[in-house]
Amino acid sequence: MSSSTLVAADHAYTSTKARIVSGELAGGTLLSEAQVGAELGVSRTPVHEAFLRLADEQLLELIPRRGAVVRPITPTEAADVLAMRRGIENASAEQVFTRGGVDADLRQRLAASLERQQTLVGSGDAGAFAEADDEFHALMIEASANPIARHFYAQLSGRQQRLRNVWLRIDPDNLAAAHADHEQLAAHLIGGDRSAFTSVLAAHFDKYQGAL
Repeated sequence: MSSSTLVAADHAYTSTKARIVSGELAGGTLLSEAQVGAELGVSRTPVHEAFLRLADEQLLELIPRRGAVVRPITPTEAADVLAMRRGIENASAEQVFTRGGVDADLRQRLAASLERQQTLVGSGDAGAFAEADDEFHALMIEASANPIARHFYAQLSGRQQRLRNVWLRIDPDNLAAAHADHEQLAAHLIGGDRSAFTSVLAAHFDKYQGAL
């Protein structure tokens, strides 16, 4: 595959994934390689490669001679993603507590993330808040200094962002609720309160589970 085709395939992948994750392309939407290629100004070959990558991430289901369908988020998938996130984030927090806490640089970055979230709560921008939400949880995992935890969290990126975008749009008050949870999580992580952190994190994920 030529370098230009690789670049086009990456563009098709990034663009289509963003539309799926944001909810613009809802579950059940039928996509054709020709249609997506025309929209992006590329041939079908790079779009086909992009579809293969998205199918591997279980965001698309390939249909021979027709294209692909955006996979709906099932209750089982939502539960599985949240269970994995709960395990990764609790394990990461435990490493932070064991190692002696959060350093000054990360404290500042967590504070900046919370401030940005507060601004987005005021504006009601659910899409931007979903990005800030992801950044916040990624920072908590980064605090563990565990590259394996960061790797597995990144592997869940597309699926968990889909869940966030759905949940945050169900009720405008969910933005404020998520921000309030994040404030508590940051305080307990920095303060070294294992029990409180675990309790708030469980309640945070239960809100997703109950709504989805």
